[in-house]
Amino acid sequence: MNRVLLVGNLTRDPELSTTNSGVSYCRFGIAVSRRFKNANGEREADFLNVIVWRAQAENCHKYLKKGSKVGIVGSIQTGSYDAQDGTKKYTTDIVADEVEFLNTKPGGGGGDAGDAAAQKPQANEDVAELQPVEDDTMPF
Repeated sequence: MNRVLLVGNLTRDPELSTTNSGVSYCRFGIAVSRRFKNANGEREADFLNVIVWRAQAENCHKYLKKGSKVGIVGSIQTGSYDAQDGTKKYTTDIVADEVEFLNTKPGGGGGDAGDAAAQKPQANEDVAELQPVEDDTMPF
């Protein structure tokens, strides 16, 4: 089984391309924080390359930017190629089946708590007036 689930932030803006046969794909990098702190008390991160295909690729290119928080479900794919200097290079990519945009602020940026609070409706705004319910009529 080859399945990964990641949550991280984009390390660069997504790059949209197409194959010779016209299939869209998008590449970007994400930083995923490790679960535990190191000996210095700092939390390290892993930097991973992600590739997304077709319509999802176009959505990622349109709505994500450096710093955007995403959730990714996909698989690990390894490969290799011969570099111009004759050495063999190895690659590891995350091929995303699903990409969830996790930012609450439109446009992808992280935003701060003040921005999030400003976007929330007020307590009585957009909420219908609540009516009391007679408990005796409840079946439980």
